[in-house]
This record gives sequence, C-alpha cells and structure tokens, in this order.
Amino acid sequence: MKFSAVVLALALGAATAFVPSTRMPRAAVKMSATAAAPAVESALATAANEARGLAMDSIAAAASGHLGLPLGAAEIGAVLWGQSMMYNPDEPTWPNRDRFVLSAGHGSMFLYSWLHMAGYDIPMEEVKNFRQWHSQTPGHPEFPNSEHTTPGIEATTGPLGAGIGNAVGLAVSEKMAAATFNTEDHKIFDHHVYALCGDGCLQEGVSAEAMSFAAHEKLDNLILLFDSNDVTLDKMAEFTQSEDHAQRFDAYGWDVITLTDGHDLKAIHAAVEEAKSNNNGKPTAIICKTIIGKGIDEVAGTNAAHGEAGVEFVDGARKSLGLPDEKWHVSDDTYSFMKEKQAANKAVYDEWTETYAAWKAANGDKATILEDALAKKRKSAAEIMDMIPMKETDEATRASGSTIINQVSDALPTYVSGSADLHGSNKNYIKGAGDFGSGFGKSYSGKNFYYGIREHGMGVIMNGISYGGIFTPSGATFLVFADYMRATMRIAALAELPVSYILTHDSIGVGEDGPTHQPVETVSGLRVFPNMDVMRPADYEETAAAYAYSITKGMACGTVQTTGPVSLILTRQNVKYLTGVSPQERRDGTMKGAYTLVKETADLERIIIAAGSEVQFAEAAAKELGAGTRVVSMPCMSLFDKQSAEYKESVLPSSCANRVAMEAGVSGLWYKYVGLEGKVVGVDRFGFSAPGDITFRELGMTTENLIAECQ
Repeated sequence: MKFSAVVLALALGAATAFVPSTRMPRAAVKMSATAAAPAVESALATAANEARGLAMDSIAAAASGHLGLPLGAAEIGAVLWGQSMMYNPDEPTWPNRDRFVLSAGHGSMFLYSWLHMAGYDIPMEEVKNFRQWHSQTPGHPEFPNSEHTTPGIEATTGPLGAGIGNAVGLAVSEKMAAATFNTEDHKIFDHHVYALCGDGCLQEGVSAEAMSFAAHEKLDNLILLFDSNDVTLDKMAEFTQSEDHAQRFDAYGWDVITLTDGHDLKAIHAAVEEAKSNNNGKPTAIICKTIIGKGIDEVAGTNAAHGEAGVEFVDGARKSLGLPDEKWHVSDDTYSFMKEKQAANKAVYDEWTETYAAWKAANGDKATILEDALAKKRKSAAEIMDMIPMKETDEATRASGSTIINQVSDALPTYVSGSADLHGSNKNYIKGAGDFGSGFGKSYSGKNFYYGIREHGMGVIMNGISYGGIFTPSGATFLVFADYMRATMRIAALAELPVSYILTHDSIGVGEDGPTHQPVETVSGLRVFPNMDVMRPADYEETAAAYAYSITKGMACGTVQTTGPVSLILTRQNVKYLTGVSPQERRDGTMKGAYTLVKETADLERIIIAAGSEVQFAEAAAKELGAGTRVVSMPCMSLFDKQSAEYKESVLPSSCANRVAMEAGVSGLWYKYVGLEGKVVGVDRFGFSAPGDITFRELGMTTENLIAECQ
C-alpha cells in the first residue's frame, strides 16, 4: 500500500513504552530506534488535543455523555485516522476499507470527532448537535439505518463487549470475501479490522466467546486496542477484577503487545503497524495503558472521569491543553494534515479501483455475485419458493428446513449458516458448501460455521458479518437458548440487519429434556422486539415460505419493504401436513403472516387461530366442530399486522367475536387477536420431563381439548 512520505516519516519507536508478548518477541522493538519525524508527531499531538476539545465541548453542551474514553484514547485515534487506517471519506462504503468498531460505544464522541477531522460527511454542526434529536451524532454509535445515516459507523455499539464480537464478524467477512473473490491475478480484499474496547467490554462474557473464536479460526486481520485505564463506572477496576489481561489474551491464542504509555504516539504506531504486517494466524491485542479523562486534571485517572463529572472543569482544561477560547476548535493545520492522509489513502483507493475493474472484466460471474450482494439485490420470495419443490410430508419443521436451507443457499450464493454446536439437532447444515475457518478441513470460503457452545458470541459475530455488507448470515440453536444472545438479537433489530435465526425445539414438545429445555415464554419474548419478524410455520409448505421470507423480508405479497432480522421457530417433533388449502395458498398466506386455512361453509360461528405445531389440532378440530368454523394459521403476528386493513378484515372479520387461539406457549399476546371476550388455549406454566406426546396431552395441546374449549 502507498502512503505519503509525511505519513511514513514518523518513527516507530519509544522502546520503553512498547512491551511485546514474552512468548513471541516482536520485530517492532528493533524498529523503535528509527529516527522521529517531529513535524508529524507534533501534528498528531495537536490533532489529539483538538479531538479532546471537541469531546469536551460537545459533552458540556449536551450536559450528557462520557468524557473519559475520548480524552484518554485521543492518541489512539490520532494514529488510526492520521496514519494507519485505510479509508476514503468520499466513498465511506468502499468494500476494501479498513473497519473500526468502537466497542466501548459510550465514548462515541471519540468516534464522531475523528470521523469529522478525517473528512467524513459529519459537519461541525452535527458534532455540536451531539445527543440531540435527529442529529447524526446519537448517544451511542448507530450503524446507518432508517433513523441515522452517519457515515463511517461500522457497527451499532453500546452494550459492552458486543463490539469486540462485531469486529470478529467483520474480520470473518473479510477472510471469507478474500477467499471467495480474490484470484491469483487480482486481490480486491485485504483490509484490516480494528476495535477499541475498555475494561467493561472485557468483563462482559461475550468478549471471551468472541475472542476465543477469533483465535481458533486464526483471524490475523483483526486488531484489538484495549484502552486499559484501570477504571469502571462505579469504582476503580481493581475493585471488581484482578486478572492479567495479557495472559488471558495469550491463553486464547492472540498476539499481545503492551504499551506502558498508551499516549505515546510512536509506540502506538509501531504496535499497530507490527500487528498489520504480522500475518501469522493470530489476531493481535494491543494493551494501551492510558489515563482516563486525560486533560482534565481534576478527574483524570479516576472513575469520576468516566461520565460527565468533569464538565465543570472543561474551560480550565481547554486552556491547559493550549486550546483557544473558541469552542469546537480544529486548526487549519490539523485539517491540512488529515487531508494529506486522505490524499494518500485516495491514491490507494484509485489503484484499487483499477484492480477491481480488471478483476471484474476477468471474473464476470464473481463480480455479479459480489455486486448483487453489496446492492442487496436478490431473487424475489416467489422466485425462491419456485426453487423449493412442494412436498407432502408429515415431518418436523426442523427436518423440512434441513432440505429447504440448501435451496435458499442456491438462491442466494452469499447466504451462510452456522450453529452453536447443534448442527445435528438444528438441521441447518448447507450440504457441499464446506466449513468456515482454519484447520480440520475448514477453509475461509466455507459457508457453514461451527461456533462452539457460544450463543452470545454467535449472535455478535453474525451481526458483524452482516455489518460487512456482503454475506447474509443465519445461525441456529435451541429456541430456549436464544436468551443467551437476546441482547445481540435486539441490536440486529435496532440496526435493521438482515440476519436470520433458526431456533428449533420450539415448545413443550421437546419432551424428555424437561422444562430447562422447553421454551414456553421465549417465542412471545422475541415477538415483542420491534422490527423482528418471528415466523413459526406449521408444516413443510409454511416452512418453505418462512425461509424464503427470511432473506427477502418485506419484498413479497405487497408489504412495505423493510429490513431487519427474522426468527424461524421450528419443531423437534413431527407435524401433520396441512390440507385445508393448496400448498401454494399456504405459502402465499405465510408471506402475509396469517391466512384462512379452513374456510367455513355455513354461517360463521367461530374462528380458531393457531401457529406452528398447534395448527394441525385446529384443522382437525374444525372437522368436528362443524361447517361454521374457520381456522386461521398465523405463523407471524408482526407480518400480519403490516397487511392492509382490508386483508386483515378478510381473515379475521370483526363481525365474529367468538374466537379461540391455541399455542403451546404463554397466552398473553394472543388476546390482541381474540379480544377480551375470546379465549386462549396456551401454556402459562413451565413444562415437565416426559415424552413429548404426554407433555402435550397433560398441558392441553390436543385436538380434543381444543374442541372442548370451543364448545
């Protein structure tokens, strides 16, 4: 890669501040003797202090925010945006850009300040508008979505630790893109992924899951910078932790560099450049010993510096840093220096575009797949369903999914899947697609992910893959374990990510494993997420439609185009193949969230509504209850709610208040559809260990009980 001479001139030094891992001495120690370039170092130091000033001024104006990280990590930002990272603010979604994830998302003014100075379309007015309604600078970074379109934000962060996993997912995406699209003649993917975390991120267990996965799969394109300031919000970190982070990272299999002075520009640069150049199969953790709130002497180095406690001292701190009285000050010299970096990056970008054009000319099929993926261009749900043959079969919907997922993969070449050590049970393996990773017959072009017993890690990594913009991830576990990754499912919905979750063993029908593995509340718990479509199909045909919907959300049957995750809720036990209407009508009806499965042949007397495995009982009950009974299959409440008033009235006519809903789960949400005068046959208790047919019988999930409840 090309960099301007002024950028390259900075020394890679300060040996006393650069402590490599004892297991692998680093060449960067030798490089530390290189002569310094005082002008560049001075420019970076000035930029760092001006970034501190922007953070102070914006947080003071908002009377809200977190001063500690933006002030304490300012030199890290100066090195990343001023020297080491490859980006093009004029093309912020350039596929081969370096990615930066602020895992400690509360320090968002760090990110906004540096993006502004690095030339991204975040004008100073938006910097000043920090944390205000409709601003481009919300309290925590938000990946571009319908609410915010801030350029340069690579992940929605805030829940601590998750950003580390997102960065792992982005590193996965780069490895997969390089393996899938690079050729011997043309390399179009070779970027790095950076994340900045704090003590809180590392205390959250998800960081351990993600970092373990990253080391095991040898993601050496990943660089984690640890803002190690020995502080958490309540207390100094020593109050709640005593671990040796370097030994922890080393045990995972990461390369570790410790900077005893995390404000030393030369040492930070040396460490980052060493991490970039060392393609040894290990991700790198750079531990930067910093002073939280550096620049506000009254609180610096204490837990009081974490939030806005230092605001009252901002004016004095600005003077001590040599900043002028003018608030939100960035000097012309700093803007000019950053423009030199942008120009150097632009030269690399221009060279890349030439390489890309040559690659595209030589690899038309690959180029079509890549460009369609980036543009989110894909077959319609109807086209995908045409690729899935109809099949009359009494089988578990997870078994239906085991064949359907392969047609989905054929329809969308960049679709990938994985499981938290449950492929054999979830039945979501894409046949012939290979396994992702390193060693054991795996490769970086494999489409099946073995996440290990790491549901939370799987969730954040899947989000990271989705943030990468090329691959469409799905991941599987038992439904009851979705709670392990609930926080990251929420972020997927908030960030409008096209992620899908394959959640099997969906009810008390799990049987012998007992109540620890029998979800009764979980489906309803997922349904309440805004922008999360939860689909619980009743048979093979509904499952086919649900899978097609999961990668075309909102494109079918006249609904408004939306984005966001889909949860596919599938059974362990066999279900009856439905016969009330044709297979095509069941598929089309599933695309609308609910449809009339059994139409009354006399005056309408009652409506039975059911989902998933309970629809078979409703269809059977209708035959006994008489010609005035209508059965509605409702695989997806939220999707039905999006339909026109006319359609909803045609399925659930307001003239009929005699309604009964049935589902093997908690009853609460169903009253929206049956009304207060209606009845819900549900399971408002935990189950018990017994064969599944017995749990169903004893808890009222039978045709006979439904008939009795209707009469």
